[in-house]
Amino acid sequence: MIKTYKFRIYPSKKQEVKLIGTLNTCRWLYNSSLAERKHQAEMNKLYSYLQLFPFGKPEWIDYYDQARDLTVSKTNEQKLVYAQVLQNVLRRLDKSFKNFFNGYGYPRFQGRNRYDSFTYPQKGFSITDEGKLNLSKIGDIKLIQHREIEGKIKTCTIKRDVDQWYVSFSVEMNNTSCTEMTGKSIGIDVGLKSLITLSDGEQVAPPQYLRQSEEKMVRAQRSLSRKIKGSNNRNKQRIKVAKLHRNIRNQRQDFAHKVSRKLVNAYDLIVFEKLQIQNMVKNHRLAKSISDAGWYQLIQFTKHKAEYACKVVELVDPKNTTQNCSSCGKKVPKSLSVRIHKCPYCGLEMDRDVNAAINILKRVGAGHARINACGDVRWNVNEAGGRHLVDGGMSPGYTNRMNLNCSI
Repeated sequence: MIKTYKFRIYPSKKQEVKLIGTLNTCRWLYNSSLAERKHQAEMNKLYSYLQLFPFGKPEWIDYYDQARDLTVSKTNEQKLVYAQVLQNVLRRLDKSFKNFFNGYGYPRFQGRNRYDSFTYPQKGFSITDEGKLNLSKIGDIKLIQHREIEGKIKTCTIKRDVDQWYVSFSVEMNNTSCTEMTGKSIGIDVGLKSLITLSDGEQVAPPQYLRQSEEKMVRAQRSLSRKIKGSNNRNKQRIKVAKLHRNIRNQRQDFAHKVSRKLVNAYDLIVFEKLQIQNMVKNHRLAKSISDAGWYQLIQFTKHKAEYACKVVELVDPKNTTQNCSSCGKKVPKSLSVRIHKCPYCGLEMDRDVNAAINILKRVGAGHARINACGDVRWNVNEAGGRHLVDGGMSPGYTNRMNLNCSI
């Protein structure tokens, strides 16, 4: 299991100059390597059009070709950067091209304000006895380590966030910290009127941090648009706007952490809808509210915490979870403005979101499910959609699927 620890670092003025210089060198290497690959692709296209290849077949540049060239033709700026950091830049570019061939967008050139991190993939970093972060070619940097790191540190990533610097350690953990099983399960319907609605009727209101700071954001961005491009005043205002965005992002992230922690502590099985959020935000009337709600972030945080605690998060098909009656199963069409579910067949009347949450919980395992975490917790589904603990056998089925090595 891989877990990430993120800490704030406070470099000195000289160290910050070195960090910025490292970022610029990595960005230059990324862009030049991308230009080389792009040129090779254009030449292959030309040779294909002329039906003439110099060596009989098209040639493609990969990571190993560019890594070999890097060892031979390092510039003076690149010699000031740890070698594995530069190699990681080429791996990052290679991964972008692989993603492109798998259906993602074509890699783009990185501007000065877009490339904001670099990684030590294996060596070149350590935490000193004085509690400082030692980086090769940079020095000892003040580190605020607010919690202990469990497991073996694999990589170290330095990231600039506007005017702040952070370090993230990716840690390999052999054992997870399994919490006490509660024997409870819950279905969750995400929405805009209420951020989440649980199948037991509990609701959590959306915080709407973006809406609350919208007036400040409008004034700041309007002031930015009036500044002359390239001027110092524009750069100062750009930083102010970025800080506002960072504040909203941190607020939303903190809220998602707290809600996901409560869910994982209270339930062993948590069921969400598998939503296509990228398609949903194409509706311009709801895009801002959907983005402000942060559904995807909440689901991801819940999944990560559940995996660490030996709990289970399932994603089910959301089709007709709102329209179907949770009692009799008949379809009861209703528009988005209708907030109460009234079934004409069985007479059930309840909040439409609670009805959807119950349907979501029922969809796990198509009526019956056995979920194995640490100790092989098994569940059965009754006709009303509730779940009860059956036994505590030790079959390993679900543990293998989660790729967990659970120990209590």
